Amino acid sequence: MRTCIAGWGAAVPDGRLTNADLEARVETTAAWIVERTGIHERRVAADDETTASLAVAAGAAAIKRAGCTPDDIDLLLVATATPEQPIPHTGAFVGDGLGLRCGSFDLNVGCAGFIYGIITGSALLQAGHLRRVLVVGAETLSRVVDPRDRGTCILFGDGAAAVVLAPADDDGPGILGWDTGCDGSAAYLIGIPAGGSRMPATPDTIDEGLQYIKMQGQEVFRRAVRAVVDSANLALERAGVTTADIDWFIPHQANLRIIEAAAHRLGIDRDRTIVNIDRFGNTSAASIPLAMAEAADAGRLRDGDLLLMSGFGAGMSWASAVLRWGQA
Repeated sequence: MRTCIAGWGAAVPDGRLTNADLEARVETTAAWIVERTGIHERRVAADDETTASLAVAAGAAAIKRAGCTPDDIDLLLVATATPEQPIPHTGAFVGDGLGLRCGSFDLNVGCAGFIYGIITGSALLQAGHLRRVLVVGAETLSRVVDPRDRGTCILFGDGAAAVVLAPADDDGPGILGWDTGCDGSAAYLIGIPAGGSRMPATPDTIDEGLQYIKMQGQEVFRRAVRAVVDSANLALERAGVTTADIDWFIPHQANLRIIEAAAHRLGIDRDRTIVNIDRFGNTSAASIPLAMAEAADAGRLRDGDLLLMSGFGAGMSWASAVLRWGQA
């Protein structure tokens, strides 16, 4: 049995942070940001918007498109690196907002989180005890970005997207192959140092800005391209296909230069690569499903299309999946 995407949905804040806005805040220029990242603007949550509220909006849209109701959802998985609060898990708030009473749990695997979510959801569906799993990728990264740090404040945005996974026939649409991995020895390259058991938040850590994302950008770039390419190739091999068979490459929207370098090494041209980082920035766990949902809404994804999704981020973690598009 395969598992397919029966429905999808997305939600982004109305608020926009443009490169011109950033020019007025930090020592940078709009042209420099575009040259280095490919980003022109990013969405920013309003004071009354949270990771959970965006996830609820995206999840409701996915449930509606799947033609089901909240009562039909048997499990909720929320991929996020910016939880509603440390305890309880964000899935509790999202499930309540959607009117769900099924089990739920979070996956904190950074930018690869959504792919981990659909792999996990697919495996649980294949176990035979569930019929529909809702997987959401949601972030409010603007809440954990240091507005004075030029290296990070230009990159990140807020948003959410979701899919409903359902069983499909063995020869129908669905996940064909996947790969995951993590090199914890490089975990120091991206993270929020304070706020956990290793470094509880104190007035001193706040004064030092340790509640914000810290990133060693150049080293992340170097590792990201290699990890995406290696992981994608493993997923392709396990799916029994090659890059020549891929209709659409949907990478994590981290940086346009990373996307272009990875696509080039994989032998996938720009016309087959879905990119929306210019308008949304890096939305971590939301970026791949957001790009996929936007492409699906625009009619770019057609039944039978072969999709390659690949993400890399904090951990350092990575994941890739090959998916045949279509509803069972």
